[in-house]
Amino acid sequence: MRGLIVLLAAFAASTAGAAYRCVDEKGVTHIGDTPPAACAKVPMFEVSRSGTVLRKIDPTPTAEEAKSREEAAAKAKEEAKHAFEQRRKDIALLATYSAEKDFDIATERNTEPIQGRIAMVQERQKAVDKRLKEIEEEMEFYKAGKSKASSNSKVPAKTREIPIQLQTDHERTLGEQAHLKKNLAEYEKELADVKAKYDADRKRWKELKTNSTLRSQVNAPTKEDQEKLKNWTRGQAVCGEKTISCRRGESYLCLSKDGTWHSVPCEAPKL
Repeated sequence: MRGLIVLLAAFAASTAGAAYRCVDEKGVTHIGDTPPAACAKVPMFEVSRSGTVLRKIDPTPTAEEAKSREEAAAKAKEEAKHAFEQRRKDIALLATYSAEKDFDIATERNTEPIQGRIAMVQERQKAVDKRLKEIEEEMEFYKAGKSKASSNSKVPAKTREIPIQLQTDHERTLGEQAHLKKNLAEYEKELADVKAKYDADRKRWKELKTNSTLRSQVNAPTKEDQEKLKNWTRGQAVCGEKTISCRRGESYLCLSKDGTWHSVPCEAPKL
């Protein structure tokens, strides 16, 4: 207890008579027993009687300065996050691909299901376009006062009302045509996106392989990292009774027993 009292007394003595000192924007030094008003906008130091700096006191930031600091901190945080994510991707690239040809295999494997969907849509489009043409031709017969069912009709030649069923078929076929066109555009965009992704991965992988400085910044993954990446990339795609070993995140086109095609995802193996 006595030692604590002595310590507190010594601290009080060291801070007793402490002064505040700063150099303002014009280079003028200000000293006072209390913080000088001229020190409001510059860093200020609390000093002991012997001249030892006890602490630094930063000026209170203005609203603009506070906002600027917040933005700078947010930017630095985002850059650090981006750098961490880039390193994670770089490690994955180096661990997943051992040769450039592997990108061709991966690209083909991931674009094949999409190309299959595109082919099915295009085939269906042909059938729908053919059916639409037939419907519109039949509608023209009615508009011209003729009928495919009775070309020798004694009814005076005049515009006949198009049957409701034919109008319904026309609207439905137009709707399917528009829907197929929309699906085709989406699949083509998906195909372009997948190709662009693997092109970008290939470019980055080549940079890492040819640039030793860049590769050293990534650092070789540890055994723990490699095991995590192995578990992250390995997966299974189940198509009926067949199980395909694949990379998680990919998808495959599966032929069902009823003759229809559907997409199956590559997921983590079930333990």
